[in-house]
Amino acid sequence: MGSDVSGATSTEATTAPSGALLEVTDLVKHFPIKSGLLFDREVDQVRAVDGISFSVDKGETLGLVGESGSGKSTACRAVLQLLKPTSGSVKFEGQEIAGLGRRELRPLRREMQMIFQDPYASLNPRKRVGQIVGDQLKIQKVASGGELRKRVEGLLDRVGLSPEHYNRFPHEFSGGQRQRIGIARALALEPKLVICDEPVSALDVSIQAQIVNLLDDLQDELRLTYVFVAHDIGVVRHISDRIAVMNQGKIVETGPADQVCEHPRDAYTKKLLAAVPIADPRESAARRAERTAAG
Repeated sequence: MGSDVSGATSTEATTAPSGALLEVTDLVKHFPIKSGLLFDREVDQVRAVDGISFSVDKGETLGLVGESGSGKSTACRAVLQLLKPTSGSVKFEGQEIAGLGRRELRPLRREMQMIFQDPYASLNPRKRVGQIVGDQLKIQKVASGGELRKRVEGLLDRVGLSPEHYNRFPHEFSGGQRQRIGIARALALEPKLVICDEPVSALDVSIQAQIVNLLDDLQDELRLTYVFVAHDIGVVRHISDRIAVMNQGKIVETGPADQVCEHPRDAYTKKLLAAVPIADPRESAARRAERTAAG
């Protein structure tokens, strides 16, 4: 378990433990706002990620939670260098990867993978499942021919699909099945770190539970390390060892999952918890009464 900084602001650097797989320090990603017809002139910036620091231990799950637009997905893409950070440090197994070129990053791509939010947009509709999952095995020269097919079929079976799905197209699957294909693709190269960018937000509630449980089982089986991103703090609490709460590009609170959810320190964290639906109508009514009294 990593070191915890409850109530930490985004500008504070978190000291990474010796077992840290990922160390992020003062990560910044700003997008310029330009104006002008003939000459683009920068008039302002969107501060999507504004100096965040966190670390993730080997084998643990860090939940990154916040409302839409808080900068979670941008932070994840900057960590993986899918977006070049404006500034800051990203270390993977002690190696600085921020600023590396495409060729230098290529071998590291095997170690860090991503499960994307939208299972409909993240799969190429013109490719069969075997190609979607197996292409990176070809690119990285890990397997080819019959060995490649055998490995892909094994991955499909591992995520709860049939090896017979190898030659089917994405449109033949439900949303939950498509996300399983996305998970199989992320696991193909046997990565150490998997960033799950809101992997259940586009799915029905019953399917969400299945996917979360699948990710949990895969972590135990394959000794994976997760950064799990979501806007639902209830889902994040279920799967995470620690939680980092993100608001307007900054991390406003970090700590063990139970501590953050049961004893939140930041006002924004309290609002996120208050937004979680309660199934018991009596508890829900009591919450509304507390809000009315407080307001």
